Amino acid sequence: MSAKAQRNSGNSSLRKTSKRAAKAFAALGDETRLHIVGKLAGGEAQSITGIASGSKLSRQAITKHLRVLEGAGLVQSERAGRETLFALNPQPIEELKSYLDIVSEQWDDALMRLKNYVERED
Repeated sequence: MSAKAQRNSGNSSLRKTSKRAAKAFAALGDETRLHIVGKLAGGEAQSITGIASGSKLSRQAITKHLRVLEGAGLVQSERAGRETLFALNPQPIEELKSYLDIVSEQWDDALMRLKNYVERED
C-alpha cells in the first residue's frame, strides 16, 4: 500500500472514531474524573460511597462525574440491591489508545517527509 493510501486509510479510521474519542477525551479532561477512573482501574466495581472515600467531594458531586463518565462509555453502572455499583469499561480506553497510535503514526510520517524535504540536495 502506498504512503498516500495508508494516510487516507488512517484518516478514515480517525473519522470513524473521532466522535467517540472526543466524548471520552472530554470526560477524561477533568482531574476528578481521571481520579475516579484510576480508582476503578483495579477492576472491582465500587459504590458511590467507596469511590467518594478519601475525597473532599460529596457523593452527589461524585455521582455527577460518574454520569459524565458513563455517558462517554468509560464507566458502567449496575444496581445491586439498594446500591449502584460502578465499574470501568476498558474498551473505550483501548479505542483511545488505537486512535492515538494512528495520530502518532501520522505525525511520524509528516515529520519524516519534512526531514526528507529539508535534507534533500537541490
